[in-house]
This record gives sequence, structure tokens and C-alpha cells, in this order.
Amino acid sequence: MGILSISKFARKSHSVSHTVDSLIPRKVKFDWMDTPLEWIPGQPFASHFINEINTILPAGEFWFCRLYNKALPLVTDEKLREDVQMFIRQEAMHARAHGSAIKEYLKAHNVDTDRNSQIMDTLFDQLLGDAPLGLNMPKVLEKRWLIIRLGLVETIEHMTCVLGNYVLRNKTWDEVGADPVLLDLLRWHGAEEVEHRSVAFDLYQHLGGDYLSRYYLSLIAIPAILGIWVDGAANFMSQDPQFAAKKPSAFKPWVWLQWAKESKTGHLPHPLWLIGQQISYFSPWYNPVKEGSTEEALAYLNHSPAAKRAQEMMKYS
Repeated sequence: MGILSISKFARKSHSVSHTVDSLIPRKVKFDWMDTPLEWIPGQPFASHFINEINTILPAGEFWFCRLYNKALPLVTDEKLREDVQMFIRQEAMHARAHGSAIKEYLKAHNVDTDRNSQIMDTLFDQLLGDAPLGLNMPKVLEKRWLIIRLGLVETIEHMTCVLGNYVLRNKTWDEVGADPVLLDLLRWHGAEEVEHRSVAFDLYQHLGGDYLSRYYLSLIAIPAILGIWVDGAANFMSQDPQFAAKKPSAFKPWVWLQWAKESKTGHLPHPLWLIGQQISYFSPWYNPVKEGSTEEALAYLNHSPAAKRAQEMMKYS
């Protein structure tokens, strides 16, 4: 082994980063021309429920990017700095891909997404922005406000890793002939969430985030994520004649009970299962390395139609 290789190995071995390999941003594109609104055949509830993810993610992931760009000058670890930079590029691509699903897929099927997207814009731009509710943060509290928001990102990233594992391992969708384009979107995104699952944890710890703050922030974030998801899905269902008569709402038991019932078909994760998957996150010894398999994620990414096209484009660019 040469001197440069030894030096590189030494830097990585002493890094605070738990991401062994370099992350790869993949510039993907999806063709939504033939994707039906009921993309899981015979499962309109599950189709709407998962379609709501497209309106949750763009605003949140662009917020991640802004926040991590703000944190980047504070990162003193070389490998973690590289991880954060690649994380930003991956998250920006996730936001664009789901944004294209809104414009080219959901709106093409006459689904009104504006109300759901506006809620997310308000949450991330106004409530969780640098000046929450338009109030300028005192200089002395700016770093603390940054770390608090990084703690929220860490909680969200644990949940997206859980969902990433779910979509990679769920074969029920394939068995019923679910739309391959939407499946590829979910699995490409889920695989990258598993691939970069340690970055948010490492950054939060590196900048001084503590366990107690992570604990109480997760108690806020987890119910909020579930509530936003159900609220948006209910809005989509209210536009569908199959469900409109039930007047779906996150404040009515029907949607929650139907979610639990539909999960028995294998097309959705059970809400209690999702909550149960957060238990490990509350441990003082939590480490995201144990929450997924990078090898499993890369095995999908090496065969993902969208990721393979992106790789081919990079070769010839």
C-alpha cells in the first residue's frame, strides 16, 4: 500500500463519519407518461396514501439542503464534510424527482396538489426557517436553532431509512403488477436513504447535539410526520369519487383505521409497526449503521432503471 493510500485510510479511520464509502449523487429522470393514478392495481387507498409522499418531500428535502449548506462551514472533519456535500446533492435530486411526479404525474391526472404543497412550504419556510414566523433569531441563539433543526432532520432521516428498508423489501407490489416507474422512484429514493443513513446522525453529534434534545425532538417530529402524511392522503382521497362520500380527514378515525386495515394486504406499512420501528432511535446507544444494509441498497441502485440511465449519462458527459 502506497503512502497516499495509507494516509487516506488513516484519515477515514479517525473520522467521526460512519459512512464507509463515498456517497454517489445520481441524476435520475422518470417518464410518467404511462403511470396510472391507481398505480397499485385494485388498491386505490394505498395508491393515494403513497402518492401523498410526493407532496411531502420536495419542500422538506430542499430545506435539508439549505440547512446543511448552513452547517457545512462548521464541519471540521474531512470525511464528514464530503458526506454532507454528497448528502445535499442526493437530497436535492430527491426533491426534483418527486417534484416532477407532482407536475408530470399527479397534476396530469387532475389531482389538486396545491393545498398539500402549501402546507409543507409553510412548515419549512416559515416555521422552521432561519427566521421562524418572521422573527429574527438573536445571534447568540443562531447555532442552537441550527442544531435543533439538525436534530429534527436526524429523526426524519431515521424514519426515511425505515421506509427505505420497507420499499426495498416489499415484494407484494411486484406480485400484483404495480407500476414499475413509481416503484423505481420509491426504491431508488429508499435505497439512497439507506445508503446515507448515518450522515444526519454524524453531523448532529459532530456539532454538539445531545441525546436528551434528540429524544424530545423525536417526540415532536414522529407524530407530526404521521399526522401530515394522513392529512395529505385524506385530501387526495377526498378528490376521488370512491372515497369522497366518507369526507376523509386526519381528524376522523376512518382514515387511521383504514390505514391499519389496508396494511394487512401488504401494500402499506402498519402505523403501529412504523411507530415500533422508532424504538431503537430512543436508545442512548443508537447507531444508524445498524438500521439498514448499504450492500442491499447498492444492490438495488446497481439495477434501478433510473439510476442505471443516470450512470450511463455520466459516462458520456
